[in-house]
Amino acid sequence: MNEQNIYIVRVGEVALKGMNKPYFEKTLVTRIRKNLSSIEGTTVSRHEGLIFVRTDKNIPADTIIRQVSRVFGVASISPAVECESDLDKIGETAVAFMLKQIEERGIKTFKVEAKRADKNFPVKSPDIARIIGAKVLIGCKVLKVDVHDPNCRLYVDLRDDRTYIFDEKIQGFGGLPLGTNGKGMVLLSGGIDSPVAAWMMAKRGMIIEAVHFHSYPYTSPRAQQKVEELAAIVAGYTGPMKIHIINLLPIQEQIVQNCPEEETTILVRRFMMRIAEKVAEKNRCMMLVTGEDLGQVASQTAEALVVTDACVTMPVMRPLIAMDKVDIMDMAKEIGTYDKSIEPYEDCCTVFLPKHPTTKPRLERIEESEAKLDVDALVDAAVRSEEIVRIDA
Repeated sequence: MNEQNIYIVRVGEVALKGMNKPYFEKTLVTRIRKNLSSIEGTTVSRHEGLIFVRTDKNIPADTIIRQVSRVFGVASISPAVECESDLDKIGETAVAFMLKQIEERGIKTFKVEAKRADKNFPVKSPDIARIIGAKVLIGCKVLKVDVHDPNCRLYVDLRDDRTYIFDEKIQGFGGLPLGTNGKGMVLLSGGIDSPVAAWMMAKRGMIIEAVHFHSYPYTSPRAQQKVEELAAIVAGYTGPMKIHIINLLPIQEQIVQNCPEEETTILVRRFMMRIAEKVAEKNRCMMLVTGEDLGQVASQTAEALVVTDACVTMPVMRPLIAMDKVDIMDMAKEIGTYDKSIEPYEDCCTVFLPKHPTTKPRLERIEESEAKLDVDALVDAAVRSEEIVRIDA
């Protein structure tokens, strides 16, 4: 059998799930396996609240860390070495590990942090740390102990018959495993906000589908391609995604011809929500998801959001609702969607924009305007125009 690299994967909130914990852990293991399925010679198993990934020695550590850390539910990952749970064996392994750190990183100081998960082991954690630290000092003459600000923290995790030694905990995104919290339909535009909203709901364990509206020929095919490319970035975290493409132009034209100009934005938004709800129901989604941020634009004032929600019965999730725009932009940069989002291709929301949109719409006035339109027929026609694009991770 080939030598293997070992990675310890720690769960986040999954550890707090009580009686449901095994279900969440099994789902997380399945997701990690799926993310690593293209890498031959890789196994994923769980034991005593941890998940262990084993790969062939020739697989670069960066590849495994990148793939695993993107799985929602993963709190951290550590490349590790293992040995028997015997103090002499642990000492030998720790010395070899630290000699490698001296060679590769030029470390000068260290601190040992020991954890004894096996309470039957006769030596307590502080004494394990002291004993292993002494062995490292003897075996690595250039090193000194620094308990306050060491170059290297040497972790010793002792479990039943095996002990794991590592020196870093690489943070994952945490959250909950995909598929543990239903399915939602996100209204996906080419802007900064909605891809972040989709990512945030997926982080809470929700499977995501998307509906995207276009106003061709007022919006270009390149604008739709941009949205598909944004979805592909998000799919790197969520797995394959369906986008339901809807032509909104006939509805916009009817609104412009028959309704007050200042109400155009809120009327269009209500139609988008109705259509999204129909598509969501057909695809067994539990709720709608939007990237709206309170007060950011005219259609996102408190009054406008209340009027918008009044046209649907499905719950509407707005994960960004109280965030500052700067924080949303920072999150977009972190997950990799920002540069694509700021590419200058207009979406349907920029078509027929009123000069002075109403910011405090009244529901009865909006419903009076909608009475001039055949709302049901327009919504049904839009749903029939649907095209489906499948996005792979």
